[in-house]
Amino acid sequence: MKKVLITGAAGFIGFHTVIRLIKEGFQVTGIDDINDHYDPFIKRKRLEYLKNNFNDSFRFQKLDIRFKKKVEDFLKKDDYHAVVNLAARAGVRNSIINPWLYYETNTVGVLNILEGLKRFQPEALLIQASTSSVYGDNKVPFNESDRVDHPVSQYAASKKASEELCYTYHYLDKLNILIFRFFTVYGTFGRPDMSVFRFIRWIDEEKELMLYGDGSQERDFTYVDDIVEAIFKGINFKGYDIVNLGNDNPVKINSVIRVIEDTLNKKAKIRNHTRHPADILRTCAKIEKADKILGWKPKVKIEKGLEMILDWYKENKDWVKKVKL
Repeated sequence: MKKVLITGAAGFIGFHTVIRLIKEGFQVTGIDDINDHYDPFIKRKRLEYLKNNFNDSFRFQKLDIRFKKKVEDFLKKDDYHAVVNLAARAGVRNSIINPWLYYETNTVGVLNILEGLKRFQPEALLIQASTSSVYGDNKVPFNESDRVDHPVSQYAASKKASEELCYTYHYLDKLNILIFRFFTVYGTFGRPDMSVFRFIRWIDEEKELMLYGDGSQERDFTYVDDIVEAIFKGINFKGYDIVNLGNDNPVKINSVIRVIEDTLNKKAKIRNHTRHPADILRTCAKIEKADKILGWKPKVKIEKGLEMILDWYKENKDWVKKVKL
């Protein structure tokens, strides 16, 4: 049974990745610092679900990738087929408020993992999570070959720096590294600091919905099941590459709000706020490379994805309403 290490295992994408890889027959180890970037209550609920349903194939340890010695000591202990690094500080606006924390996790943390792999797991694959934010205000659709040397937020810059480190360690030390640039991932057990989770709660609870800009901005929403499908398909990758994971179908924020309104049969009480200059107007992924390298295409359209989230929300509303936004 092949062993995989997933960092950020209590996080949104990490949680779903743990489930998928266990179902595919992997033995999974998860680490996470369970920080308070967003309400850790939902992180504990994810871990509770994993332990209750996959206890025989999943083990967990609390660990912060910002600390080099702890990372290296951990990587000494076992042999991994792959390390899926999903641990990160995410979010454009918060990165502007506290850029040091973002660099400690998103850049130094990745450096610590790369050094640990170089010393103790040189044959393992690193799947590194990056972001569509590295494209900044490039012309859409965003292509992996585009120049990405003009990041418009500290978050984007920290992720771009981690990509550069990954290439260096591949070039010098021959580490196998596959970088995925995620495009606006959404789904069940989602992050309460992201729009879909918040919109559902605000509309259902008939509270004021904070909308930055006029809602005409577009995002290439990608359902989490499609993301973890790509991670699974890439788990035996050799070499180095960067691949977009998006839906190739930008959707206006106002359209997402309308679908939620219609499903809940409630009207959003929208309060518009000034759009932050670091929030770009449109994202759209060119995804032919993912198909060529992995045989991957997204399957879940936004309407179906929102339907699944809303069904999950209704089934779990008794505890979801306790999550702090």
